[in-house]
Amino acid sequence: MTQRDVVFPPGRQALYERNRYSPAVRSNGFLFVSGQVGSRPDGSPEPDLRAQVRLAFDNLNAILSAAGCTFGDVVDVTVFVVDPEQNFETIWQVVPDYWGDAPHPTLTGVGVTWLYGFKFEIKVIAKLPEVGSAG
Repeated sequence: MTQRDVVFPPGRQALYERNRYSPAVRSNGFLFVSGQVGSRPDGSPEPDLRAQVRLAFDNLNAILSAAGCTFGDVVDVTVFVVDPEQNFETIWQVVPDYWGDAPHPTLTGVGVTWLYGFKFEIKVIAKLPEVGSAG
């Protein structure tokens, strides 16, 4: 079996180890990032929805940064929203602060009934920067 090339953001490795999953894995020029939620350092949900979305993006960006990426390298996004009819507009008011300019990544939105106490989760695939390339 090939060893996974796991990326851990600073300061949160114990949380991932406790929950038995990797925050992100590099493979074939891409970074596959596990769903990120608006969790506080201890893993508990941020209760305010707008703050929860901001924290989810902050957690995502910490992983992207640890891999040498930014949100600009993201090519595919999946968001999971509890009760999207109630929460989508509030969430989408925050997203432009992190999304960047067009062209935007692809997007799949999924309405769900439960996210372990959270209302928003974002999962992405990013293209890793080419080593030694001039930009």
